[in-house]
Amino acid sequence: MRKINKILVANRGEIALRVMRSAKEMGISTVAVYSEADRNALHVRYADEAVCVGGPKSNESYLRGDVIIDVCKRLQVDAIHPGYGFLSENANFARQVQEAGLIFIGPSPEAIELMGSKLAAKAAVAKYKIPMVPGTEEAITDVEEAKEIASNVGFPILIKASAGGGGKGMRVVESVDVFEEQMKLAVSEATSAFGDGSVFIEKYISSPRHIEIQVLGDTHGNIVHLFERECSIQRRHQKVIEEAPSAVLTPELRDEMGRCAVDVAKACDYVGAGTVEFLVDENLNFYFLEMNTRLQVEHPVTEQITGLDLVKEQILIAEGNPLSFRQEDLQINGHALELRVYAEDPANNFLPDIGRLETYVRPQGLGVRVDDGFEQGMDIPIYYDPMIAKLVTFGKDRQEAIEKMLRAIDEYKITGIETTLPFGTFVLQHEAFVSGNFDTKFIERYFTPSVLEPKPTEDAEEIAAVLAAMLLGNNKPKVSATSTGAQSGTVSNWRKNRVK
Repeated sequence: MRKINKILVANRGEIALRVMRSAKEMGISTVAVYSEADRNALHVRYADEAVCVGGPKSNESYLRGDVIIDVCKRLQVDAIHPGYGFLSENANFARQVQEAGLIFIGPSPEAIELMGSKLAAKAAVAKYKIPMVPGTEEAITDVEEAKEIASNVGFPILIKASAGGGGKGMRVVESVDVFEEQMKLAVSEATSAFGDGSVFIEKYISSPRHIEIQVLGDTHGNIVHLFERECSIQRRHQKVIEEAPSAVLTPELRDEMGRCAVDVAKACDYVGAGTVEFLVDENLNFYFLEMNTRLQVEHPVTEQITGLDLVKEQILIAEGNPLSFRQEDLQINGHALELRVYAEDPANNFLPDIGRLETYVRPQGLGVRVDDGFEQGMDIPIYYDPMIAKLVTFGKDRQEAIEKMLRAIDEYKITGIETTLPFGTFVLQHEAFVSGNFDTKFIERYFTPSVLEPKPTEDAEEIAAVLAAMLLGNNKPKVSATSTGAQSGTVSNWRKNRVK
């Protein structure tokens, strides 16, 4: 047992604030680190102490583990919470934290290392007889051998980077004719993104659901699961809308997947909060995908249905406390949804957008939660992930949670940039989502930019008719240069600014 009195949060934005709020409730003081681009950020102002650790780019600041550890020593910090992203799944950083005599609020470096390799993770959990997608059990580099294996598995197949994530180093191959080209591309992308060109082959499940299980493990050997999250609404293999529980899991399947998730955690002696991800096919067969050794972006929906504060649980576990509950003590209460509010333009292939939050008004009311790191008048920086906020709603059942989310989206006022708010409305009103009959191909099947174009009102139709009559009569109305509005281009402000 080791009491934590001061925590440095090695992150930024909404997750930094999220961690600091729980720490404050526990009587723990907090230290923020920030880049030059985040000098006026909310997490900097909220913390008890704040230190600039470098320039605006991540590799100049938030990824500088050595500088962050030096700050901890200087300010007599007891523990580091890494949030998610940045250094959260960096085994070397976790090891350096421990070697410096600090507490890393997360799993052991060994667990991070093991689960950071998809192939090593598959090998580790194999003894627990957890369902796996058919494919290779080790990295493969020989193209001809890989081609033969792919033919035996049966096309379509998926070539995946062993050290991958976020869709990088991943290629769907429909036939043997294009296999060699796609494998070379996957290896090249994996090498560039992760410094590791190892790839493996899996049978491609064409229309899966992405369902994950939250787990908690303590230093006393206790591991529990906190039920599932449905994460199938994705763009570019990254989640946009999540919910808990899933609309399709039966109690029996939930228990079975939960037991498998606990076994995955046992396979790496897991400590802290982690997530085991599964693919689920149209027949509700499930397959182990990977384990994320950190707090997930979508953890609030699990908090809503369980009543637990996952950050507080992480801190208590890091202090050496045993879990205060058993599996049989946990139950699902109600339903929760989360929409990731990105500074992206859904009508322009979800390209990131930047600009100033000219209007920024959060929704309020019973069952509405907003985790964010911005306020009106702030600029969206180009250096980091474009997520502005997480909008979460909670209701007694799925229908009520959907109704609250639609109301909250309508109340959420953001101008100055494009966001994923209108996309959220489209999804939540779509029959496939409402019925629960959807998978990771939702956007591909149902979404086109035209669905977000505003329908003409009666006034608009009347104005259009008057203008048409005037034009036909060669009596064109005068239009000032400033009234024409911005042209909708195909290049986002984010991209234009980044290439300058």
